[in-house]
Amino acid sequence: MPAASSSPSHDQLASKGEAWSALFSEPMSDLVKRYTASVFFDQRLWRADIAGSLAHAEMLAAQGIIAQEDHAAIVKGMASITAEIEAGRFDWKLDLEDVHLNIEARLTQLVGDAGKRLHTGRSRNDQVATDVRLWLRGEIDLIHGLLRALQWALVEVAERNVDTILPGFTHLQVAQPVSFAHHLLAYVEMFARDEARMQDVRRRVNVLPLGSAALAGTTYPLDRERVAKTLDMEGVCQNSLDGVSDRDFAIEFAAAASLVMLHISRLSEELVLWMNQSVGFIRIADRFTTGSSIMPQKKNPDVPELARGKSGRVVGHLMGLITLMKGQPLAYNKDNQE
Repeated sequence: MPAASSSPSHDQLASKGEAWSALFSEPMSDLVKRYTASVFFDQRLWRADIAGSLAHAEMLAAQGIIAQEDHAAIVKGMASITAEIEAGRFDWKLDLEDVHLNIEARLTQLVGDAGKRLHTGRSRNDQVATDVRLWLRGEIDLIHGLLRALQWALVEVAERNVDTILPGFTHLQVAQPVSFAHHLLAYVEMFARDEARMQDVRRRVNVLPLGSAALAGTTYPLDRERVAKTLDMEGVCQNSLDGVSDRDFAIEFAAAASLVMLHISRLSEELVLWMNQSVGFIRIADRFTTGSSIMPQKKNPDVPELARGKSGRVVGHLMGLITLMKGQPLAYNKDNQE
């Protein structure tokens, strides 16, 4: 008689939360679990994940794929989960890997089998692609507002300085006199282009991959256009392989963000130069500067220096994303967790 196996059963594995446990005879190493889990940084997607899930559930019920009672239970459960997360009472579990499984597991705890039916016709591959797009769309809208406020702030300073004259430079050599207002409005033009680029990127971000499933779609009669309309998206991804693996929109955003930071860095460089005692064009208010512990005569432009420095981080992320994507075959790869 063969010795009894000490390995856990498939049922035991499944009870621990591994959604892929059917072919496995031992649990994941704790080291691998920590290395591959994303929940402690992708939990920021929770609002997008719940919004996408609610739109998906509404469509499943409308298509008769799940019962209306299941839909009602899902809506009620998601409301409870939202309240828990907002109150800081949600128990994020490393064992559940990511934001999607954490929310789905809690939903199933709250509403039973209806929570399991929510995942009908979708995969975590198209789910995360949808979540990132929804989250990024919101971030772009926030950045749009900030860019608009920055332009208005520059215009207000320009209006007060139409008659303020300073030297204009080429090659950093004195060239011709210009109005300080005219100089500031050059940056308004730059940030206006940045705003337009962000809106252009937003159109390509705002497309729905949900329904692509793992990579090849699903036999369930989904109404993807209905979900896109519910989520206020402009259309659906036409190819399922591309839908789950495309991150061009993220690279485009990083490129647009790099240009924003390039312009911020240029403006910061001028503020640092203008504040130097040898130039003396401007004074920066004390509340926006720092001093020296041993040289009391110094007032340092730390804020523009840091803004100039942070541009390197954003440009670095652009290079990182391009490198991340350049070697990936179709379709989804775990690299994209990065």
